[in-house]
Amino acid sequence: MRHPPLPPRGCAFFFDFDGTLADIAPRPDAVKVEPVVPRCLALLAQLEEGALAIVSGRPVDEIDAYLSPLRLPVAGVHGAERRGLDGKLRRMTLPPLGPAQEHVQAFVARHPGLQLELKPGAMALHYRGAPELEDACVAVMTEAQALVDDLGMICGKRVVELKPRQASKGAAVRSFMEEPPFRARQPWVFGDDVTDEAAFEAVLALGGVAVKIGAGESLAPYRLPDPAALHRWMQSATP
Repeated sequence: MRHPPLPPRGCAFFFDFDGTLADIAPRPDAVKVEPVVPRCLALLAQLEEGALAIVSGRPVDEIDAYLSPLRLPVAGVHGAERRGLDGKLRRMTLPPLGPAQEHVQAFVARHPGLQLELKPGAMALHYRGAPELEDACVAVMTEAQALVDDLGMICGKRVVELKPRQASKGAAVRSFMEEPPFRARQPWVFGDDVTDEAAFEAVLALGGVAVKIGAGESLAPYRLPDPAALHRWMQSATP
């Protein structure tokens, strides 16, 4: 395991949320944020003149609620919505999910261990409470994807998600890097899941640093074992 070095000044930081800044919970609404997280994020943002963003599958308003009163640049729903340091929220044109949502909701109603998480223009089917249904969940989401144009599907840690096809964490990071205060800085990205690999690829192409949290194959050359280790690293980076 290659532990990431401490960063020099002049960096831009991008953090995933679930599984990276906070431990994954049995349900998305049961996540707990340790007090050290907003404190260190605020310090890092101050050190880098605001060049720090959260890049998450969650909507922007949920990230704001978990990190309150801290209000950071955020890319939510894998970049389908994005707020820069200027405070303006930008959203992609979002497809109506009606037929796809109804199809998946009927499936979830038959399986109490599943949870359908609805987001702006996206939905995530969580099967952490019923891991034996993984193949069935992928199948029903594939069927739902076919009911609505311009939806992409991505599989994460016991979750299958449909989102706008053009939205990705890599595209979100590249958009941030074209704006002040991120522009012309070395990007660092931290993430734990398959959904973060696009951000790793984008950052490495820009000469940046990618850090994988937890186990699993990854493009990231650096690794930390869990969110607690990331918290310790953040504390070391903000003396």
